Amino acid sequence: MNHLPTSSGSLALTRFPEDPRDQLRAWDAADEYLLRHLEENGTAAAGTVPGTTVVAGDRWGALTTALAGAADTEGGAGEVAQITDSFLGQEATRANLERNGTGSGSVRLLSTQDAPPERIDLLIVRVPKSLALLEDQLHRLAPAVHAGTVVVGTGMVKEIHTSTLKLFEQIIGPTKTSLAVKKARLIFCTPDPSLTPGPSPWPRSYELPSGIGAASGRTVVNHAGVFCAERLDIGTRFFLPHLPQHEGPQRVVDLGCGNGVVGTAVALANPRAEVVFTDESFQAVASAEATFRKNLGPDAPAEFRIGDTFAGVEPGSVDLVLNNPPFHTHQATSDQTSRRMFRGAREALRTGGELWVVGNRHLSYHVMLQRTFGNCRVVTSDPKFVILRAVKR
Repeated sequence: MNHLPTSSGSLALTRFPEDPRDQLRAWDAADEYLLRHLEENGTAAAGTVPGTTVVAGDRWGALTTALAGAADTEGGAGEVAQITDSFLGQEATRANLERNGTGSGSVRLLSTQDAPPERIDLLIVRVPKSLALLEDQLHRLAPAVHAGTVVVGTGMVKEIHTSTLKLFEQIIGPTKTSLAVKKARLIFCTPDPSLTPGPSPWPRSYELPSGIGAASGRTVVNHAGVFCAERLDIGTRFFLPHLPQHEGPQRVVDLGCGNGVVGTAVALANPRAEVVFTDESFQAVASAEATFRKNLGPDAPAEFRIGDTFAGVEPGSVDLVLNNPPFHTHQATSDQTSRRMFRGAREALRTGGELWVVGNRHLSYHVMLQRTFGNCRVVTSDPKFVILRAVKR
């Protein structure tokens, strides 16, 4: 638990799921810089800006919690809405609001797949890692922005590039940046009602290459922000030709499904398989469903779950888990997500069920799998990647 000082008091904030071993804070210098700017300019409380405040891309709810708490303190009537692609970020926001005495009912918690508010009077943008996601978000938010909207973005210096500023310029209006403070920077954008940026160019599609098994030549659909939106990533490309070959009824989980190409390949190879696609990214689950439907039709059976690893999956109900774990949490390198994925897989699998993992050789997933399952075998490898198999005994 860490505490963020603000003008309306100190906020107790954590990431989600809470882990006492996790020493990473739920905010950074970019969040602090933005909140300090709003306080100094009299817009710290949403209630001081008549209408609706939208916080887009808030990592763990620090900005949303601070703004909602300030509005509560000032007795303002302004509405606060958060828009995020992360289920974990949304749950962190919900918990942080409750922890700091501001009920989550006071904030509209929206995903990137939800319709944004029709009118926005204060727009806060935490610059995402993905330029495509920023592009999509700005296109979706632009119709709600008016000439009087205050637009402020924030991010670490390494996250803000010329291309970032160009998107604000092209979609919202004239843009400038602040001086850097603690390696963070602010973006100031003045809405130009004469701009007509048009609809978002996302989602996009591409065809898979040959030689990758059942998915060869099939179409992949990617919503903005999903990993490798323009082409198949090399880890998945290595994984696809080596997927386990099974026939007949089988419950398979594509864990951290991304655009769903792995689970879709399983369904194409074994029409009797029941595939569950799960990810904490709203954009990813939407992409997986679009990819699956594009290739197997609207009536093919499958489940699409947004949540934390195996949330909603009954223990001991799964035959096979396929996983390409992420090893970054925003800008931080961490193995905590893969550890939770592996533990969750062991609980979800039936006795004799298998977890297949692809990853970079240097990540030492074999050590984690050996500790979690008591066994681990190398299926195949190349100089960069390794495919591992663990069995629930």
